[in-house]
Amino acid sequence: MAEYTRIRHTFEPVFDESSQILILGSLPSVKSREQGFYYGHPRNRFWRVMSEILKCNEPKTIEEKKQMLLSCHVAIYDVISECDIKGSSDSSIKNVIPTDIELLLSKTNIRHIFANGNTAGKLYKKYLQDKTGIEIIILPSTSPANAAYSLQMLVDNWKSALFSDLY
Repeated sequence: MAEYTRIRHTFEPVFDESSQILILGSLPSVKSREQGFYYGHPRNRFWRVMSEILKCNEPKTIEEKKQMLLSCHVAIYDVISECDIKGSSDSSIKNVIPTDIELLLSKTNIRHIFANGNTAGKLYKKYLQDKTGIEIIILPSTSPANAAYSLQMLVDNWKSALFSDLY
């Protein structure tokens, strides 16, 4: 069994001044940390879900991923700045230091915040919601660990929540 490791979030949020939607994960997985960018595990369905919703080709490079999100006014970041964790197991997270999303919010037009999974949603409510004053909507996780949801179920859930008032 993996031992606890102290992890510090090392890459920047993706946003610009026209961002209207913020999607928060909990903390980058081991694979994402190796790649230095969000949702880097090859079986994580985040990029497939977003490309389906946004009607784009699935992005492959970090630059393509950023461009897809920004062109559709979507920002991404994580709730955790630093914590102790075993591997990529959200259930093992402890000793959390939350990210400072207030700076991101001050530089954008974020109107809605969504959590990619229950852990991100719970942590946002615990550490950040009182500071931001913005309610979070929890969406089913795109993680490969969430086998209960097919790709189409994720697309349907995410699309109806994220873009019901924008598109």
